Amino acid sequence: MDAMVTIAAAGDVHASEATRARLEQSFAELEERVDLVLLAGDLTTLGEPEQAQVLAGACAGVRVPVCAVLGNHDLHSGRGDEVADVLRDAGVHMLNRSSTTLELEDGEVGIVGTKGFIGGFTGSSLPDFGEPLLRRVYAETSAEVDAIRQGLQAVAHCAIRIVLLHYAPTSDTLHGEPEGIWTYLGCERLATPIAEYRPDVVLHGHAHGGSFEGAIGTTPVYNVAVHVTGRDFYIFDLEGHDVEVETRA
Repeated sequence: MDAMVTIAAAGDVHASEATRARLEQSFAELEERVDLVLLAGDLTTLGEPEQAQVLAGACAGVRVPVCAVLGNHDLHSGRGDEVADVLRDAGVHMLNRSSTTLELEDGEVGIVGTKGFIGGFTGSSLPDFGEPLLRRVYAETSAEVDAIRQGLQAVAHCAIRIVLLHYAPTSDTLHGEPEGIWTYLGCERLATPIAEYRPDVVLHGHAHGGSFEGAIGTTPVYNVAVHVTGRDFYIFDLEGHDVEVETRA
């Protein structure tokens, strides 16, 4: 039998004291419904460890594995390492240019996780040329691309393979956002290792005004920012290369 996993995914939950009750309720409602929870960055409002504690409290009572990547909001205050440590202490698998393999009931699930970065898409992309500062931006995205490639190589043996990002790897899921800011919402270079290794699904957030669904080759890509999905979590059933999207609210 092919491996099957049910995933609850959300991006841009922006935890703070103001969202405590909603987060606790939404996580509690996942009980017995899913095998895995994936959080696609912007876990906090301004990257304060106290805000991470709110999300950590909601995650701590969840019986299934929770994996997450940081987003730009989580780094805003320069305390991203502390934010990650708070969540890690609550049992969250924090992924930063890394991967993890989870042994679930129906088989191994490999998750490659990293923030991603900016760079743009065809017609408006940052080149590896010019001032050193701009070239450092290009190099930062290159390091994210390399991490995705290395992660997919590491989980190649898994029955199900997932890439978890914050920034978008395709412009498909940016439609609805002003094209003038697409360069800062993601980068098409992130798609190169995805097209090469063809994971089962890619999840990201960040583009609050973007579109839900896109693709890189045959790999489906979903923007799971809560502003896009309109719900606290979106539920996916994955079986090999087949992805079934839950339609109920």
